[in-house]
Amino acid sequence: MGRKATLATCSLNQWALDFEGNLERILKSVEIAKAHGAKYRLGPELEICGYGCADHFYESDTLLHSFQVLRKLLESPVTQDIICDVGMPIMHHNVRYNCRVLFLNRKILLIRPKMLMANYGVYRELRWFSPWKQLRSVITQGHDTVPFGDCVLSTKDTCIGTEICAELWNPRRYSTMGLDGVEIFTNSSASHHELRKADLRVDLVRSATIKSGGIYLYANQRGCDGDRVYYDGCAMVAINGDVVAQGAQFSLNDVEVITATLDLEDVRSYRGEICQPNMEIEPKPCHRVKVDFSLSSGDDICLPTHQPIPAHFHSPEEEISLGPACWLWDYLRRSGQAGFLLPLSGGVDSSSTACIVHSMCVLLCQAVEDGNSQVLEDVRRVVVDDSYRPQHPRELCGRIFTTCYMASENSSEDTCSRAKGLASQIGSTHMNINIDMAVKGILGIFSVCTGNHRENLALQNVQARVRMVLAYLLAQLGLWARGKPGGLLVLGSANVDESLTGYFTKYDCSSADINPIGGISKTDLKSFLAYCVEQFQLTALRGILSAPPTAELEPLQDGQVSQTDEADMGLTYSELSVIGRLRKISKCGPFSMFCKLIHTWRDALSPAEVAEKVKHFFRMYSMNRHKMTTVTPSYHAESYSPDDNRFDLRPFLYNTRWTWQFRSIDNQVLEAFHGFLM
Repeated sequence: MGRKATLATCSLNQWALDFEGNLERILKSVEIAKAHGAKYRLGPELEICGYGCADHFYESDTLLHSFQVLRKLLESPVTQDIICDVGMPIMHHNVRYNCRVLFLNRKILLIRPKMLMANYGVYRELRWFSPWKQLRSVITQGHDTVPFGDCVLSTKDTCIGTEICAELWNPRRYSTMGLDGVEIFTNSSASHHELRKADLRVDLVRSATIKSGGIYLYANQRGCDGDRVYYDGCAMVAINGDVVAQGAQFSLNDVEVITATLDLEDVRSYRGEICQPNMEIEPKPCHRVKVDFSLSSGDDICLPTHQPIPAHFHSPEEEISLGPACWLWDYLRRSGQAGFLLPLSGGVDSSSTACIVHSMCVLLCQAVEDGNSQVLEDVRRVVVDDSYRPQHPRELCGRIFTTCYMASENSSEDTCSRAKGLASQIGSTHMNINIDMAVKGILGIFSVCTGNHRENLALQNVQARVRMVLAYLLAQLGLWARGKPGGLLVLGSANVDESLTGYFTKYDCSSADINPIGGISKTDLKSFLAYCVEQFQLTALRGILSAPPTAELEPLQDGQVSQTDEADMGLTYSELSVIGRLRKISKCGPFSMFCKLIHTWRDALSPAEVAEKVKHFFRMYSMNRHKMTTVTPSYHAESYSPDDNRFDLRPFLYNTRWTWQFRSIDNQVLEAFHGFLM
């Protein structure tokens, strides 16, 4: 028995209910871990079935197939002579648990159910699982049964304690295990990407090991496993407050294994100085499951150990470039479609979507160049060419990405030129189409039926909805018309702020198959486009950034756009970002929001002006909330997303007058006015 242990953690791109593929990726991760000398391998949460099974967790099939995969893992020669820690659902006494299963050499050592459920934001774990509530309590019956419950694994040379995802946030869990002698802590997670979030996980891991010492292994799911969220990897290993190994946050690799060799005596020395006064026997110590196995070896004295490294974080602009791009690629390669189609208007939103697709092509070409055979195989399947090898992002973009500018009599030459210029620089197959004939045909039918005149908003909506119909027609038949097989996925391009106010036409070209920017604010999208100018040399974006956002649905005046988004909404995009965060994150109703904003905006707006903006927002929000019931599935990137399908659970039928709430605001404005006079 030695003093140095080599440990492995990983990020896996698992897919909900893809038991075959999930098994292959788990085995590959174990194989890589063993090749690096690891004696312990940790995987992501619910990796056997995939985290996003949702109501499939109710089905007995999901439990049955998970056990069948577990049997394959136990019997495989790949998993011998290494402790494997895998995640799966298990039913015990007719109660369903989210569990870790630790096994070695065909024997299950213990089953550890999750004790703290994630039941907020995009998570609904209490819908499918029960938490294990018996602290440090284990069920064992006879010699042939497996310990089930809150226990730790005691090897010949160390002690390993398990946490599962949200338990990392529990202020008591880690420290009490550490004070009872646990030296290695593991956390299997399914943590999704949100802008500006990655540093929080690193800080939690570092702070946990600073307080009482120890080695911490963090594993995470990666990729789109079938839903709106993207799990962003970033597996890591830390010791005594220092990160010593960190995986990629965004990657096209389906399997990434991070290993680290660490000295167990470093943990003991750290605790001897820092924690000795607090080391004591707990009133109810951890239940230890003993195994005749060592993570270290007697001849490891010359084995080098991993040293601290600086944690790496991406800027928000890089996150937008990488996260949605990886999500799009997972969706495309798993959908069986041959590419994407985007109605490209020449504005910030659709241009951002186009740039994300271009970023995806950059990542694919780089992965192929780096020798990623899985990516190359998937690319060839998408383009239906077994001999194809992408040479350049522009060339690949031309094969899998079609953009279309749909002009009407209200469209300007400037937006048409900007859309064409961007399409040329990214390499998409681009079309210019005029929709006036279709719009006039529909309005002619209406006139014949009713004899009535046209109304402005209805006219705008007809234009918008015609674009949606054409987008799907081109997506289904566009490749066929060019003599190529397959269909295209239609991409949407409505940002999170427009969704908040409902500033889009229901079933217009914002209606699509998926939307990579539906959870991103206009402010962040503008910063992203400025980043793309430099990162990808897309100079056409400069003109797009300088132009005022417009839907171009109203007639031009002297050939120029007369309609702007912010004027139509009555709020600026920066104001909407503030309001969105207050509504969702701070959980403010109209009155609470007003009370906060009179201080936030006091230098620019009077209390009466703030009141009018708040009331205007809630009127628009409540009138248009119904649109969220049919909103295109969007990449989840913001914690104030209004997507009611999974994240923002609020009614869609409101009393839009908000009489009591608005009266409370008006009373406060009057009090402020009287106070000023006195």
